[in-house]
Amino acid sequence: MHNKPEFRLAVDIGGTFSDTVLVNEQARIVATAKTPTTPDNPALGALEGVNRVLKSAAIPWSQVGGFIHGTTLATNALIERRGAKVATVTTEGFRDILEIAYERRYSQYDINLVKPDLIVPRSRSFTIGGRLDARGQELAALDVSGVAALVDTLADCGAEAVAVCLLHAYANPVHELHLKTLLQTALPDLVISLSHEVSPEAREFDRLSTTIANAYIQPQMAKYLVDFQTLFSGHGLGCPILMMTAGGGMTTMETAARLPIRLVESGPAGGAILAARIAAETEESAVLSFDMGGTTAKLCLIDNFRPQTARKFEIARAARFIKGSGMPVRIPVIEMIEIGAGGGSIAQVDRLGRLRVGPESAGSEPGPAAFAKGGKEPTVTDADVVQGLIEPGRFAEGRLKIDVNAAQESLLNRIGKVKNLSAEHAAFGVSEIVDENMAAAGRMHAVESGKDLGARVMIAFGGNGPLHATRVARRAQVNRILIPRDPGVGSAVGFLYAPVSFEIIRTRYATLENLDLEGLNVFYDEMISEAETVVRAGAPQGPLVMRRKAFMRYHGQGHEIEITLPDRPLQAADIDDMRLAFEREYSRQFSRSVPGMTIEILNWSLDVSSAAKPIEQYPEISQKKPVMAPEYRTILCDVTGKMREAGVFDRDALKPGDSVSGPALIIEPQTTTFVSADFSAHVDGGLNIWLTRRSEGET
Repeated sequence: MHNKPEFRLAVDIGGTFSDTVLVNEQARIVATAKTPTTPDNPALGALEGVNRVLKSAAIPWSQVGGFIHGTTLATNALIERRGAKVATVTTEGFRDILEIAYERRYSQYDINLVKPDLIVPRSRSFTIGGRLDARGQELAALDVSGVAALVDTLADCGAEAVAVCLLHAYANPVHELHLKTLLQTALPDLVISLSHEVSPEAREFDRLSTTIANAYIQPQMAKYLVDFQTLFSGHGLGCPILMMTAGGGMTTMETAARLPIRLVESGPAGGAILAARIAAETEESAVLSFDMGGTTAKLCLIDNFRPQTARKFEIARAARFIKGSGMPVRIPVIEMIEIGAGGGSIAQVDRLGRLRVGPESAGSEPGPAAFAKGGKEPTVTDADVVQGLIEPGRFAEGRLKIDVNAAQESLLNRIGKVKNLSAEHAAFGVSEIVDENMAAAGRMHAVESGKDLGARVMIAFGGNGPLHATRVARRAQVNRILIPRDPGVGSAVGFLYAPVSFEIIRTRYATLENLDLEGLNVFYDEMISEAETVVRAGAPQGPLVMRRKAFMRYHGQGHEIEITLPDRPLQAADIDDMRLAFEREYSRQFSRSVPGMTIEILNWSLDVSSAAKPIEQYPEISQKKPVMAPEYRTILCDVTGKMREAGVFDRDALKPGDSVSGPALIIEPQTTTFVSADFSAHVDGGLNIWLTRRSEGET
């Protein structure tokens, strides 16, 4: 019997737009859509996009065999502080973990320092008796007699969720599990997050902070996920929905509802996965991904076809670029820098007369002034419209009306009259500021990672990425840019390349000299069983890929270095290899190793994922062929600051080998690629657009 062809859907709900992509069995994109996000009920905007692509491709719901979803809802709930009322329960004597934090100020000499908002005030911080040691051995039994008073206290304070973080629960969860059973019996409606499930690592403050964040968004996300599944199932979706995670993998709805903190930054993670995939296809080993949407811009470093990863990041920093000023969350995550610079970012003149752009955004409602939906504040998109870089009649597939006069008025009234500039030069100023902000963020991110941007290829996507890529690249000293196919919905495309995966990082202290290999291999077997259960729920068949890592340090140090382990049980001969690998990486980072020092391992990680899809090989292009523009448009040139004619091309009409000289606009349904006057463009065998910066004096 011949099976029906199975199509797959990916939906990325962003702050301004929701992106939808439909692919066929061969992973070829069949249809895409970009619809305004509906803030009151994000699922409705997503449903509109899905209906649009299914109708466009004439595909019934019954032929959809895969659905992947990423959302900013978890991130926004944390940033905007729209979550549940949370209480904490810690071990007796450790009530003030949140207050003490890292025992330091993030800005030592700032007398007006604003402490990060860690969600739970001291009045909702409670304790329970009982104690485990660092190896998980019980020193004192859980104080069951104190649970009744704790239940009354939780009920009296109106807690909707509780974060339980008992001392050394990562080594032995027995007390947390027992307490959960007792609390659930007495308070069945209370949402309970346990630290050993959310973040089973040493360092109490980070673990508690992460568990609080999970508890804070858990009720809202659980309801959202159920409502989302119900809505789409009601319209005919017959397959399970998989959720994109911050670490760049997919997980089931059930796991996402239990650990919603893993969904934070899931949309941007899809973009990094796409950029890594394209890097592999084009054999570019050093890449900077640049994803500029309607609300934010995200930059990520990709080396040897893998995005840079981290085990910790901060949410809602009180001081935007200062580490330690936000709420720490310790989960596996693709590391990127994100700034409030998108098409909807609002421009204004501050009280000192300075032009500022973002981080406030007009969002999808009311949106930029040019959208003619009631917005009055000038935005980055309004600046692009006034500079002639957006074709009004073809923006967003012609479904969104663009009012050029409204964009001009907003720039003139809010900026031009204050700074004595024309609307065009006010627009030029807005672009200069926002492009420098993004380039500066990229330079800072590279320096913090000890890497150089100059030798990298920028892969630009998102609704505004291709439009601003050359302007940002010039400032970041990047000379080559790649614009992939369907860049306007790049993160959603990335979802379709992501594996079903689950990563566990767990603390088990050991020294290299006294490594208990038998116990460690049993420890890994337990992690493998847990991770495989999650992955097999989303990928029932096919081979699995396992990656193991150890986080090692010299005795007395406070930070660890990540070392890759063999993907099998460890043997005695591996101990010397681990030592050599650690010393080699330590020397790379700090120029020398330290002989004779005891080496400790604090954390061990396991990443189990479904196998990646084979890399596509592009046809070779023998030579480039210059093509003439079928039409021209007057733009404000970003190189000279003067009005100039730019060629206008339809991307669908460009063929492999076609070459275009800037200034030019290459238009497609969901975005426009701007080829600056100092860049040229050509199309490769995979239909990617390459932008190359011309050297001084080159025409």
